[in-house]
Amino acid sequence: MADMRSLPRRHRSVWLWLAVMAIIVTGLYWLFSRGPSRPAGPAMPPMVVPVRAAIVQQGRIEHVLPAIGTVTAFNTVTVRSRVDGQLEQVNFEEGQKVAAGDVLARIDPRTYQVQLSQARAQLAQGKSLLANAQQDLQRFQQLYKQASIARQQLDTQQALVQQYKAAAEAAQATVEQAQLQLDFTRITAPISGRLGLRQADVGNLISAGGTEGLVVITQTQPISVSFTLPQSQLADVLPALRDGRKLAVDVLDRDGATPLASGELTALDNQIDVATGTVRLKARFGNDDEALFPNQFVNVRVRVATIPALLVPTLAVQQGSIGAFVYLIDDDNKVHVQRVETGRSDQRHIAILSGLKAGGKVVTEGVDRLREGATVRIVSDPAPDALPSADIGIGLEGGTAAGADVPESREAATAPARSP
Repeated sequence: MADMRSLPRRHRSVWLWLAVMAIIVTGLYWLFSRGPSRPAGPAMPPMVVPVRAAIVQQGRIEHVLPAIGTVTAFNTVTVRSRVDGQLEQVNFEEGQKVAAGDVLARIDPRTYQVQLSQARAQLAQGKSLLANAQQDLQRFQQLYKQASIARQQLDTQQALVQQYKAAAEAAQATVEQAQLQLDFTRITAPISGRLGLRQADVGNLISAGGTEGLVVITQTQPISVSFTLPQSQLADVLPALRDGRKLAVDVLDRDGATPLASGELTALDNQIDVATGTVRLKARFGNDDEALFPNQFVNVRVRVATIPALLVPTLAVQQGSIGAFVYLIDDDNKVHVQRVETGRSDQRHIAILSGLKAGGKVVTEGVDRLREGATVRIVSDPAPDALPSADIGIGLEGGTAAGADVPESREAATAPARSP
C-alpha cells in the first residue's frame, strides 16, 4: 500500500480500473459456467454396458504339445542302373505313381545275351568233361577190384573227376551271373510311390557307377512328419511310448488354420541335441488324400492326454496387476473382478484351476469398458461388424436395444482391460 500511495494519482487510477475489470470478468465467468439452475429430481441411472458372456462349464481339455515339423517321404529311392549300356526304353511318365516291380526302363540287352550264351556253352563243355571222367572212374574202380591197375591210377582218376566237377560248378555260377546281368537290363521300381523328374533320356549311355540315377521314387502313402520338442516336454511323451500307447498327432498348414491330416507318433530319437536342447520325433500318416507333400512345412499338435477341468473361453481371461482375472456376472447383472488360477489351454478354451464354479457367467467381449460393480446387459445377437464369440456356453438372455453402445469391431471387444 505504501508503494501505491507513492505512485502518481494518474497511475493509481489505471491500476484501480484494472482491478475492477478483473473482478467483473471473474464474476461473469463464474456466473455463466454454472449454467441455468436445474430443478431437483432423481439421480440419473448408471450406464449399462452391453457385453457378451459365457457360462463356466465342466468339460475336458486336451494336453497338446505344439511343434513345427517337416513332411518327409516314408522311403526315398534313387533308381540307378546296375549295368552299363545304352538306354533303350523309358516306360514311365514323370510324376506318375508306380508299384514295386513295375518295369521303368530297359537297357540294350544284346551284349549280356551274348555273355549268357558263352557261359552256357562253357557249362555244357564242363558237364561233358565231368561225365566222361565219371565213366572212366567207374571202369577204374572195376579194374582195381580185379587187381588190374594200381591204387595210384584210381586215385588220380578220382581227383580228375573232382576237378571237372568243380569246373562245372564254376561254369554254372558264370551262367547265373550272366543271367543276372541280363535281368538287370530291365530296370524295375524297388518300392511303390510317386516318380520325380526323369534324369536320363532314351539313347544315352548310362553307367552302373552313375550318381544322378534315372529317376527318384518317393513313398508318400504312408508318409512321415519329423519335428522337435523341447527336452522339458520329453517327460510328457516318454511314459506313453514306454507303455506302448500310440499318441495321436495332428498336422495343420503353415498358417496353423487348416487341418491337413491325423496320424500317430511312431519314433523318438535316442539322444537330445545339446546345441538346441530339443529331441527329434517322427509321426506316421496314411496320407490317403495326399494332402501332405514331401519337404512341406507344417504345424504339429501332439495330443498327450485329455484332462477334466472347468472351462471358459480364452477371451474371458484378462491379465492385470493381480494376475489372471475374469469379470464375473452376478444375479443382478453386475460384474466383479474375480482372480483365477489358470491351467492348460487350447485354441479356444482355458482350464480354470481355482476361482470359479461351474454355472457362473463371465464376460468374454466388452471388457474394455468394465469396472468393478458395473451394470451389464448380456447381448446374444452378434453385432453387424463383430466376429462370432468364442463362447463355450449356450446363448444367454438379452438383446440389443436401440442406441446401445455395442463394440463395432473385434479389436474393441477384445481390447485388454485396465489392471484392476
